[in-house]
Amino acid sequence: MTLKRAAFGAVFLVSNADPGVLSMVRESFAASNAIAGSTGLVREVLTTGGLPRFTSARPGDLKPDEVESVALPALRSAVRILRAKAPDELENYRETVLRAGDEVARASDGVSEAESAMLDKIRDALSIS
Repeated sequence: MTLKRAAFGAVFLVSNADPGVLSMVRESFAASNAIAGSTGLVREVLTTGGLPRFTSARPGDLKPDEVESVALPALRSAVRILRAKAPDELENYRETVLRAGDEVARASDGVSEAESAMLDKIRDALSIS
């Protein structure tokens, strides 16, 4: 669940870095396609089971800073988990999360400064040693 919460949280953060109702639909499809295009254990973990929860609030009540306080630490934890339990899947996970975030950012009117800054935070969280 940590891997899933981290990946979906990253997508949420990029999508909400430059919010818009119409772009949200395009961004959802872009994220879904990127995640569905993953392989191996990463695909299995990210495409099975229910959607992760970030707080006890309903999804529409979430604020990006609340998700950021959960998602970025979860990304760091996901790296540590994969490094310990499935090191051969770590790069696949990093690439999938970054591809999903990048596709979300590009889905509507190109990558904004806010989206680029959020992608940098995600990249940083995924690159911990």
